[in-house]
Amino acid sequence: MDRLMTLTRATGVDDPIEGLAAAAELRRELERLEAVLVRRARVAGRTWTEVAAALGVSKQAVHKKHGRTALFGRRAD
Repeated sequence: MDRLMTLTRATGVDDPIEGLAAAAELRRELERLEAVLVRRARVAGRTWTEVAAALGVSKQAVHKKHGRTALFGRRAD
């Protein structure tokens, strides 16, 4: 979380190129965090519908983005 806060603050620097670089890194970190949380939700037995609702997207969209992630060596259906 400290890293996310540091990157968020760095987006407000005077140099727009530095800010863009920080924003790009922040986006990558948030994507990784989302993937971890989706995996945790699925391992905990939550449905794709529940995960999609939490993310504010369709079930199809979340499954397309995260559904091919292997959990314990198998496809996460």
